[in-house]
Amino acid sequence: MHYLTDRKRAVGKGASGSGTENFWGQAISAVGLLILMPLFALTFGCALGLPYEEAIAYYQRPFPAIIAAMTLVTAMVHFRHGIQVVIEDYSRGVTKKVLVIFCTALAYTTLAIGLYGLGSIAF
Repeated sequence: MHYLTDRKRAVGKGASGSGTENFWGQAISAVGLLILMPLFALTFGCALGLPYEEAIAYYQRPFPAIIAAMTLVTAMVHFRHGIQVVIEDYSRGVTKKVLVIFCTALAYTTLAIGLYGLGSIAF
């Protein structure tokens, strides 16, 4: 049988009661975006202004397609963490739950559509 004090149960959980998962998720995705966004700007900038056929051929190469996919995934995860924190801070009750579900669905739907489009170009 384990005897835990109130302090031991509370250590590391913070005010939200769930720990620091959102903070670390946001921090890690921010560092990822710090690296990926300049790479994405360079790869997208090279394709900007190309005729349609050349742009499709450009994104059929592995490096630009992988950079675009990684940027999209990281940006949508970052968006989901950030908007969830904002909603939890400024909403209550059923409104909070509905908004969190809607924004999570929006992030993953955007991610799925973007990856489907990129996949249809790359493959």
